[in-house]
Amino acid sequence: MGAISLYAKASGDFAQKLAASKQLLQTAGASHSPLTQASSLGAEDMVVTHLIAETGIDASVFVLDTGMLHPQTLALVGKIEARYGRTVDLYQPDADIAADFVTEYGADAMYKSLALRKACCDFRKMMPLERALAGKKGWITGLRREQSNARADVHDIEQQSLQIDGQTVLRSKINPLAAWTLGDVWHFIALHKIPYNTLHDEFFPSIGCAPCTRAVTLGEDFRSGRWWWEQESAKECGLHVAGEASFAHAAEEVPAFEPVPRFSAISSIPIKEIVP
Repeated sequence: MGAISLYAKASGDFAQKLAASKQLLQTAGASHSPLTQASSLGAEDMVVTHLIAETGIDASVFVLDTGMLHPQTLALVGKIEARYGRTVDLYQPDADIAADFVTEYGADAMYKSLALRKACCDFRKMMPLERALAGKKGWITGLRREQSNARADVHDIEQQSLQIDGQTVLRSKINPLAAWTLGDVWHFIALHKIPYNTLHDEFFPSIGCAPCTRAVTLGEDFRSGRWWWEQESAKECGLHVAGEASFAHAAEEVPAFEPVPRFSAISSIPIKEIVP
């Protein structure tokens, strides 16, 4: 039984959610340009890419190719480009930093400590993210409130204030699927025959790097297959972790972990402290 058979069930107010998502994207396209989508190539992000095409807004699409993604994940890049007639930009980690990290700490470093795992996420995701978002006023994600407790307070638009190279940079984070359920996502995928990662059919609801992702069992949380050896409060890579928000939801982000020697200060985009 595949993911569509298991999950595709629209909520009663799905039509209103869909209309609101499209309106949010159109508003973002008009007010937060230049705009880009950060795609993990997961089910939600495939829906977002489709909505960008449907609404016709001017937004690029990029993927953080960490060097450790499943081949099933990377196969979607070509499918997006063929279906929507657009280029997907790939951002990769610095090859020398990656090689030095593996040499010093091992290919299994992420299992050895939270600090090492976050250092790995930092040079594989946060550094490339900085390059991908350079010069952008807004970025679009597939975050949903239902995904985890850490994401329960996701807003449709979040204003971020970041310190980059000694300057304050304001950037809007657009979350058009914030109110969608998992059933809504898969209903939309089925309705429009949107390509998706075949690992979803093998009980991988949330897919990241291969060493840090496993299948889940019935009844487990959507993201329980990510960094499953860590405590629940630590399960974010840093891409979508924000500090305390003001009434305008402006997130001031702060460092995530004690730096690992030789691999500190490799990204100028700081992320929130996560206490295990």
